[in-house]
Amino acid sequence: MDSLITAAARALAAGDPLGALKRVALRDDAPALALRGIAMAQLGDLDRAKALLKSAARAFGPREAMARARCVVAEAEIALVSRDLTWPAKALDAARATLEAHGDHINAAHASNLEVRRLLLIGRLDEAQRILAGLDPTSLPPASRVAHELVAAGIAIRRLQTKEARAALVRAEHAAREAAIPALSAEVERASLLLITPAARLISRGEERPLLLDEVETLLASEALVVDACRRVVWNAGVAVSLATRPVLFALARALSEAWPGDVSRGTLLARTFRAKHADESHRARLRVEIGRLRAELRALADVRATKRGFALAPRHTREIVVLVPPIEEQHAAVLAFLADGESWSSSALAIALGASPRTVQRALEQLAAAGKVQSYGRGRARRWMTPPVPGFPTILLLPGPLPGN
Repeated sequence: MDSLITAAARALAAGDPLGALKRVALRDDAPALALRGIAMAQLGDLDRAKALLKSAARAFGPREAMARARCVVAEAEIALVSRDLTWPAKALDAARATLEAHGDHINAAHASNLEVRRLLLIGRLDEAQRILAGLDPTSLPPASRVAHELVAAGIAIRRLQTKEARAALVRAEHAAREAAIPALSAEVERASLLLITPAARLISRGEERPLLLDEVETLLASEALVVDACRRVVWNAGVAVSLATRPVLFALARALSEAWPGDVSRGTLLARTFRAKHADESHRARLRVEIGRLRAELRALADVRATKRGFALAPRHTREIVVLVPPIEEQHAAVLAFLADGESWSSSALAIALGASPRTVQRALEQLAAAGKVQSYGRGRARRWMTPPVPGFPTILLLPGPLPGN
């Protein structure tokens, strides 16, 4: 490997894509194409990066299996960043095996880390944690350790293990300082904000207040009966009753919990649960049936008692009932939550991540776009969706002169 290729690779490892391009921008040999592709990916031109990496993979000879495998891993990372969740995972696994067989353990670990990130993105936490447990971060370079710890923090956050998440973020911060790459430090800082940003709202005895992630963890471990609108689950003392597939029952449970220790009138329950403006006997009969079903589902945690004007919830093992709701409640909130990561998503990738049908997601995106809450670019299969940028703040490239102090 010649000196320019070596220098370009070192520049990329240090987070300097422009320095790498200065050395290989005019070259079309396979190593230069690969490095140019990685540099363009770091600069954000993902389409050009993918084209260069495919050209590099073709240009490497049949005896350069390790180089081709590295190109595949780079393509997989670009697919993950661009939220192309349909990219073939088997290709990444084959590339990882090739790198492992040739002794390139660092890039093999990077390939495994990419697979963990993909599993984390689509909510398959058990698989992600199993793969992550088989990786030893101590042998990785600082930049790779940052990625490893960020994934560990992501899994811990989704499992409401804030102590483990905070420890992983501290390790990621130390590794980012050691790597001396500003972009990595910024990524760790963004991830750390999740621990100090309201993760939910608590409704108790008619009052409402925001909760941080560690407060949510503490609440679910307490003796209170928690009606969790984030997951549509009723919790108490480690026992969980899922109503995720029973929306009517959960709506009843939430209405009764928000009114506790009081009761809820039959008319209010009918209007809130069935949206019945003018209830007739058929609505009241259905309400009695659904109340009976709710009573059966919650029999281990609470009783649903009839009152003169309606129904009330009575906990069996605690003296407190609270309701946990998302920070923002509106139609298609789950779609907005995924788009809030700042990346552009295809509707098919959102469908995979949400576990919903593509048509359902497409309708949601069209409604959000009509309301001005999301925007799209591109056409056909290249169409991507994202939340609109904050208006009124020009980018640094549009400012008329140097920033103060420069």
